[in-house]
Amino acid sequence: MEITRTFDLLDYILEKYPNKEDVLCCKEKGEWVKYSAQKYYNIANYMACGLIEMGLQPGDKVVTMSANCPEWNFIDMALSLTGVIHVPIYPTLSVENYVHIIKHCEAQYIFVSSKKLLGHILPALEKVENAPKVYTLDKIEGYPRTFDILKLGMASQEKNAPILEARKSAIRPEDCATLIYTSGTTGDPKGVMLSHRNLCSNFLAHAKVNPMKEGDKALSFLPLNHIYERSLNYHFQVKGVGIYYAENMGTIQQNMMETQANGFCAVPRVLEMVYDKLYAAGKDFKGIKKKIYNRAFKHGARWDYGYFKRVSLLYQISQKFYDYVVYRHWREKFGGKRLIIITGSSSIQPKLLRTFAAAGIMIYEGYGLSETSPVIAVNNPVKKQVRIGTVGPILEGVEVKFAEDGEILTRGPHVMMGYYKDPEYTKQVIEPDGWFHTGDVGELVGNFGGLTGVQYLRITDRKKDIFKLSAGKYIAPQLLENKMRDSEYIDQAMIVGENQKSVSAIISPNFNTLHYWALKHHLHYRDNMALIQMPEVKEKFREVIAEINREFAAHEQIKSFRLVADEWSANNGLLSPTLKLRRKVLLEKYKGLIAEIYGGEQPSSNPILSAFRNVELPNFGFGKKK
Repeated sequence: MEITRTFDLLDYILEKYPNKEDVLCCKEKGEWVKYSAQKYYNIANYMACGLIEMGLQPGDKVVTMSANCPEWNFIDMALSLTGVIHVPIYPTLSVENYVHIIKHCEAQYIFVSSKKLLGHILPALEKVENAPKVYTLDKIEGYPRTFDILKLGMASQEKNAPILEARKSAIRPEDCATLIYTSGTTGDPKGVMLSHRNLCSNFLAHAKVNPMKEGDKALSFLPLNHIYERSLNYHFQVKGVGIYYAENMGTIQQNMMETQANGFCAVPRVLEMVYDKLYAAGKDFKGIKKKIYNRAFKHGARWDYGYFKRVSLLYQISQKFYDYVVYRHWREKFGGKRLIIITGSSSIQPKLLRTFAAAGIMIYEGYGLSETSPVIAVNNPVKKQVRIGTVGPILEGVEVKFAEDGEILTRGPHVMMGYYKDPEYTKQVIEPDGWFHTGDVGELVGNFGGLTGVQYLRITDRKKDIFKLSAGKYIAPQLLENKMRDSEYIDQAMIVGENQKSVSAIISPNFNTLHYWALKHHLHYRDNMALIQMPEVKEKFREVIAEINREFAAHEQIKSFRLVADEWSANNGLLSPTLKLRRKVLLEKYKGLIAEIYGGEQPSSNPILSAFRNVELPNFGFGKKK
């Protein structure tokens, strides 16, 4: 059957996988609870009848704030069946953002999963006149439960089933299914309107490139309120892959072992942390064991898809050796299987892709935005169209072209309906002929000795992040930042220098690595702040930066840097919920350090004087060349 509306998934799953017992699974009281195709269908439809009984009408808005669980899907499908617009929100936003979203979308109800999350939203509700009524998934005194809606639907099923069928028939693929409020880095969140066609066209297209199959299992832990995980959630359902929701971020490894899952979705930061832990584990080894473990990383860094067509027999033998001695033990930490991992949201370091792939953990990078439902391009292992350093070929049904400045434009059924209640801004990003401005800069590149005629999308930067030095040279900060994060000594970095004469960096070190290095060099320190101020540490980072600079043009090279003891995370607001740098927040936080780097001077407002001051004169031999 054809899937053109998200709730069509219910009929599709029941028809294609009638005996499937683990469509959706979660852990309760130490046991995995599984929901079959039939139970999923029944609960969603009963809840839809309950929503009708509550008086909800097509086009009404319901906000959800929930951990990943089967109930999230029951609510999502019930809202979809009745024509009610689903507004999922992050649990890490500010009170002001919650107030804005609740008022802006005119929410009728809010469904919250736990007492902890209820505590996040209550301060906002106190600031909203005629605040929407709250229902909770967990049993919380003083609040009605979403389970009550299920019971209400069961009791009213005979009366409301015909109404539900009429509503389903009236819902068109082009109707709005959800509002996704983008987290953004500045200003109020904007409501991205996505239709059933947007969502369905996209998850059906990227499901085709995933080699996972019916009967496989996927572990889910990224928030379902984000369109990336939500789309993959639909994707797994249509493929007959059982979805197991992790208890929390701290139980991922344990849950992988328990479920023997075949794969999962992850943002690069999660994979970086896994890599760092694996790397740090080798520091406790001694002698030959330590040498073999370290060489396994160097061997992995040379790996590539299709490598065995081009590498020596010695490399192939080494691959089997390291797989037996080192890599298989890594896989055992995640259940022992060779894994399929989908990643996106931000760029991932090539060394991670290579090393994990050598270990039988295949990571396929993709690219998209909330406004594009979300996938625009993704590496395609089904057709062996994979190239490290790119986000893969353009997805089926998606058009891409480039503006004169290199900005990626896209058109197709995946492009959003627009921003809710903001037609003017919608016009700024979507041209009359349907081309959407992504704000990202990129290029299409060919393969390197593999399949001919295949082109891959490579993202080079965020258009709004690119800046000029005072001498007029353009700087693409993400290229430098991504390269810096390749270093085991750097956790996060932000490139600065707009309108200044040179590039500088604010660096949050990888303290796990730095502590080990300090121990080896017999350094004594009170805390991380004292550690980063030590001359030996600063000299070490000068060496790290010098190595990075070798790969960049003279004007792009980092001339100064400052180390900070802060960890950058979504919890403290320095990273977005999708773990991108919040540049405006970081620039404000470290404005003192940045002023210190540039001597506290503001660049001249006179472009002629500024250009003259920064003219590069020939070197007549005074001083040593560096």
